[in-house]
Amino acid sequence: MVDEHLVVGIDLGGTKISTALVTGTAQIVARDYRETRASDGQDAIIDRMMEASRLVMAQAGVAPDRIAAVGVGSPGPLDIEAGIVRGAPNLPGWHYVPLKQRIEESLGIATFLENDANAAAVGEHRFGAGQGVDHMIYVTVSTGIGGGLILNGSVYYGVSGTAGEIGHTTILANGPRCGCGNRGCVEALASGTAIAREARDAVARGVSPVLHQMCEGDPDRITARMVAEAAAQHDPEASRIMDTAMEYLGIGMANLVNLFNPQLIVIGGGVANVGDVLFDPVRRGILRHALPAASQDIQVVGAKLGDDVGVLGAAAVALTRIGL
Repeated sequence: MVDEHLVVGIDLGGTKISTALVTGTAQIVARDYRETRASDGQDAIIDRMMEASRLVMAQAGVAPDRIAAVGVGSPGPLDIEAGIVRGAPNLPGWHYVPLKQRIEESLGIATFLENDANAAAVGEHRFGAGQGVDHMIYVTVSTGIGGGLILNGSVYYGVSGTAGEIGHTTILANGPRCGCGNRGCVEALASGTAIAREARDAVARGVSPVLHQMCEGDPDRITARMVAEAAAQHDPEASRIMDTAMEYLGIGMANLVNLFNPQLIVIGGGVANVGDVLFDPVRRGILRHALPAASQDIQVVGAKLGDDVGVLGAAAVALTRIGL
C-alpha cells in the first residue's frame, strides 16, 4: 500500500548524486551520497540513481510500493512535462534523455523531473524560509548564480521553461564575459567565480597581502570564502572586491523586485554563507535602486535548508506534483 507521506528525492549534479527518503514534513528518514562520475555516461549514472533509491528504501525497511512518488532535481535545460533532460553541460552526452521514463520503468514509481534551481525554490517555499509566502524569489549564489520564481504560490516557467535565469540578466553592458557568452551578467560580476577571478588578479598585481598569504602565493587556490575572510581582516583590496560584487548583486536583486514585486527574496548557495557581508549590501541595493512601492516591504533572508536543499527540494516537487 502506498504511503502518501513518503517520497524519494534525488538531487542530480555534475559531481554528486544525493538521494533521500523524505516524509511529507521534510524529515529525512534515510539518505545516500555518491559521486556522479559523469564521464561514465548516462546509463551508468542512471544506474547509480536507481541503486541509491533502492538503498534508501532498504535502509528504512520500506518497499517501493509504499513510495508515493520520486522527485528529481536535475541540471537542464529540461522538458518538464515529458520528463526529458534536453541537455546538461556538466553531464557529457546527456541529450534528450528520457529520465522520467527510465526511472519509472526501473522503480515502478511515479517520477517528476524539475530544474535543480526550481526544485530548490520549491523546497525553500514548502519547507524552508518561504513557508506561507505566495510571491518569492529564490536565488543561489555559488560558483554561478541561479534561481527560481515562485509566483502566486507556484513555479513560474515562462513559455519555454527557462524563466528564472537570474544569473544571466545583464547589468553591465561591457562587463566581463560570462560563461553563457554574454557580457556583464550578474553571474559574471557577483558569483563566487567572479569574486575569485578578481581576487586572483589582485594577488597577481601584488595589491592584496592578506590574500597572498592566505593562498600561499598560489592565486589558483583562491575562493570566494577566502576573499570574504580577507575582507573581514580589513584587507582593502579584498574589501573592495566584495563590496563591488555585492553592489552588483544588489542591483540585480533590485531589478527582480521591480519586475516581480515579491514579498521575499531567499538567498542560498555557498557564497551566501558569508552572512551580512552579502545580505546588508543586497538590502541596501534594493532600497537604492528599486521602486519604493516595491521595495518598502520586501524581506531578504538566508535559505534555511542548507546542504539538504537539493534532496528536500526534489522531495517537495514530488509531493507538490501529486497534490500533497
